[in-house]
Amino acid sequence: MNTKPTATRAATLAALYEAGDAWLADCSAHPDLVRHAWDAEELAPLTSGEHWIVAESRLVTGMAAAVRIHEEQRGPVLADPDLDTLWWLVPIDAVEALADVRQVTMQPAGWTLNCPPSGRQVAGRWWLWRPDGTGHLTDPAVLAAAFGPGRHLRPSGALG
Repeated sequence: MNTKPTATRAATLAALYEAGDAWLADCSAHPDLVRHAWDAEELAPLTSGEHWIVAESRLVTGMAAAVRIHEEQRGPVLADPDLDTLWWLVPIDAVEALADVRQVTMQPAGWTLNCPPSGRQVAGRWWLWRPDGTGHLTDPAVLAAAFGPGRHLRPSGALG
């Protein structure tokens, strides 16, 4: 039995998770405290405003919007089913672009988002789309369009 493909996939995922975790930890003023929280199987408090801000939506409406966004346009999205909430990491200048999207609440810079590491669930929270380590975020215009009036359209025709 050949286990090489499985081992290679596991190594690839581990590298991807480590890159995402490194990026998330580096978004904190205290990366060592972030990693310590994750090592203790706790959520790590990350403050928005320097690298990204948070667009918040209900889980169900957010999932309906999420499927309309092409994979390469998706940035990190954190989910908490118990709170019926999705948190989208968006660029710090996204407030104006999302101001009129009634299904989205923009959290201000300095707001704390309690995050698990990218590769596992902690306290019921998990990354619907994990940070990949590159700093790629969801474009606010794409997010607004996904929540917009044409939301009944199929994903392939909705957002180009």
